Amino acid sequence: MLELSNISNVPFEIQSILGGDTSRLPVFFRKTGLDGIELNLYEDWNPAEFPPDWIHGVHLRFWPNWLDFWRGNRAALRREFGSDRAWQQSFGRTREEWLAQWRHHIRQAIRTGAEYVVFHVAQARTSEIYSRQYAYTDEEVIQAVLSLVNEIMADLPEDCQLLYENLWWPGLTFCQPALAAKLLAGTSHQNTGFMLDTGHLMNTCLELQDEQEAADYVCRTIDRLGDLQERIYGMHLHCSLSGAFVRQMKQQCAGRSGKPLSWQETFDYIARTDQHQPFRTQAARQIVELVQPRYLVHEFIQESWADWLQKVRLQRAALGWYEESRCSG
Repeated sequence: MLELSNISNVPFEIQSILGGDTSRLPVFFRKTGLDGIELNLYEDWNPAEFPPDWIHGVHLRFWPNWLDFWRGNRAALRREFGSDRAWQQSFGRTREEWLAQWRHHIRQAIRTGAEYVVFHVAQARTSEIYSRQYAYTDEEVIQAVLSLVNEIMADLPEDCQLLYENLWWPGLTFCQPALAAKLLAGTSHQNTGFMLDTGHLMNTCLELQDEQEAADYVCRTIDRLGDLQERIYGMHLHCSLSGAFVRQMKQQCAGRSGKPLSWQETFDYIARTDQHQPFRTQAARQIVELVQPRYLVHEFIQESWADWLQKVRLQRAALGWYEESRCSG
């Protein structure tokens, strides 16, 4: 099993976490015992910044609200984005323009030599995320993802795994095993599996109170996948216990259902819902021992080098792989 952590190639993140100097990453690997990174690829790849020896996986871009565009629902796009110009800036004017963006992005991912790429299977309008009353079903999203993926992944080498990641929005949640099976069966790329995101799975249950309850819930859900759990090749390991906040927001914002959120409102809500906190107890080990992933990604929202270092060390200590007494160093 390879142990990784996440970082993006966005200049702001490189500056805030690495002081603008990506050559510090090998020092981070030595201090934490990690094997490398899963790179969130937003800009074109620069091998001088992130040499291929460090990169084991690439997290592809994610458009959270894309299905209205894919289906040509311009009225819904105008309601959500405010104007035709706004959604065109995100996707382009036509399907082909968006597909061209995707193909360029995948070519960049392939150039890194990554062993796997991660694709989010989800869809949500900003007007839906407070209420969790969605326009599209899990099955509709999965069917649309298959039509998209089978167009854009044609050039993905067979030795590069395509890993589908779960969220709590409509799409892949792991709460319906038959739909997870349908996703794999319908994908033309043969080397395909899942990237289990533990925090996203926790976000599907609003009653979880602590890490042990959360780990038990994750393990029960994975057990229900049956043989499909063998196709979980990667894991984004982090903890999210935001159920009380989500319930509160559903109650407070019941009257504004259907109203699109601003970018800042959306960002703030998702950041508080999808917490990306490190596990602090041995409950984490229960999940890892059940799944036994090939790739274990300590996935956090890092505020600085020190914050990233502390979070990775805390979670490795919870797993029993890093002595807790050394976590303050």
